[in-house]
Amino acid sequence: MDYVSALLPPVVMAAFFIGLVVTIVKSQGGPNKAKEDAAVDAAIARAEATPQSAPADRPTGA
Repeated sequence: MDYVSALLPPVVMAAFFIGLVVTIVKSQGGPNKAKEDAAVDAAIARAEATPQSAPADRPTGA
């Protein structure tokens, strides 16, 4: 019975990982692709539109 308790956690983690990979693969492309691409494009546009300020005078700590 010790071998069952030793093998159960890796088997459960492997099943979870396989399910995660299958979910990721299935969610790629399809009708959601345009929404995801639009969200990424909007985030990039917001990041590029934000003015980047130079660092203020930093105290030297002396």
